[in-house]
Amino acid sequence: MNDDRTKHRAHPKRNAGGRGPKAPAADAGYPEKPGLRARQAAAKILAAVVDRRTPLDGMLDFENGNPAYRQLNDADRALVRAILNTALRHLPRIDAIMDTLVGTPLPEGARALHHVLTVAAAQILYLDVPDHSAVDLAVEQAQIDPRNRRFASLTNAVLRRLAREKASHLTATRTVPVIPPWFHERLVGIYGREHTARINDALLEPSTIDLTVKSDPDGWAARFGGLVLPTGSVRLPVASGAIPALEGFEAGEWWVQDAAASLPAKLFRDLAGKRVADLCAAPGGKTAQLAAAGAVVTALDQSANRLKRLAGNLERLGLSATVVEANMADYRPEDLFDAVLLDAPCSSTGTIRRHPDVLWTKGPEDIEKLARLQERLLRHALTLVKPGGELVFSNCSLDPIEGEEMITRVLTDNPAWRIDPVDPAEWPGLETAISPRGEFRTTPAMLPATETHAGGVDGFYAVRLSHGG
Repeated sequence: MNDDRTKHRAHPKRNAGGRGPKAPAADAGYPEKPGLRARQAAAKILAAVVDRRTPLDGMLDFENGNPAYRQLNDADRALVRAILNTALRHLPRIDAIMDTLVGTPLPEGARALHHVLTVAAAQILYLDVPDHSAVDLAVEQAQIDPRNRRFASLTNAVLRRLAREKASHLTATRTVPVIPPWFHERLVGIYGREHTARINDALLEPSTIDLTVKSDPDGWAARFGGLVLPTGSVRLPVASGAIPALEGFEAGEWWVQDAAASLPAKLFRDLAGKRVADLCAAPGGKTAQLAAAGAVVTALDQSANRLKRLAGNLERLGLSATVVEANMADYRPEDLFDAVLLDAPCSSTGTIRRHPDVLWTKGPEDIEKLARLQERLLRHALTLVKPGGELVFSNCSLDPIEGEEMITRVLTDNPAWRIDPVDPAEWPGLETAISPRGEFRTTPAMLPATETHAGGVDGFYAVRLSHGG
């Protein structure tokens, strides 16, 4: 993030005891400070994520998102996104630091102040924003909010101390997991402490941009200074610029798709000329893969808006599919399919590198509820496949409840189906992602960084199932 170099109106000094002159607030007829509304929007949206478990993506939608966010200019929107992603990514560490600095816990009615402090701390500790700007605007927020006005001096004192001592606080919290405690212990039970620690560290690395290319991955990697991954995806170097401006975008030669997300469609055998259903298809990355492999694709989704996006993506790519708007649980086609891909709705815990709000908007009960939904959808999906056909099930969860455990249960009740194991020898560089049963299980800790490219992939589960005929 670039420095916030906006010039701020000078404040009279306040001391920690609150005896300094009070700064005039913007609502008292004084000019509003540049950057204030961006910080206010960030605090409001953070409160919605953490306190009301509202997903971040919807609030940052340019057309239907949070009103305070939509009213900002492009530069301030970018700042808000940087603050929120940073705050959510480091929230356990920020909370630990704030507990140390504030000392006495804030009263129950001071949740709004807590989010103001968190927004400021994220800037001071982790973003390239001048400390004085972060402190000044947080104090201003407290001053003009009747709920927080009495804490303005506390805000000033705490944040100034944080700015002075940030190096020591960063060192002291280096071992605090950034994964919320409920999920951290869950991961330890699944993957062990060492692998969980690597997942934790991977969440703090820059998100990657991977491309699925129609052909010649080596050529496209050379054009972009990219890296060909074991999946065949092309990973772009950091700061590659605006995606639509890159060579090949308008010509439809590639599309953005995390390397792990490209795996499920690649598990099918030869698809040329086969009728394939992509259930829960939007936004269409996997549909495009199936169509590019020569399949006759039916793309199903219950969201009309998401299907419009899918159709637009296919048009740019010069690919075609029959698009069906329907709830897949009720879908009963006249003819069965040769193959079916079910990338099921899930907890999305594997995408926390890109979506750090996920672990703050979901809990154990959500994982269990979604696992039950996936099981119902999978049982129905099996009925859509011809005898002798195949089905690939996938999701972007890190939890076996939504993967291995559910698959075992479904196969027990459907003896005509079996796991068609993935051969590790066919996936050099991803051997550790393949289980003894031949299932794919990636985590953010896989595919380590190189000198020129960031590492990691989304957490994904994928399994290929075959019907005995």
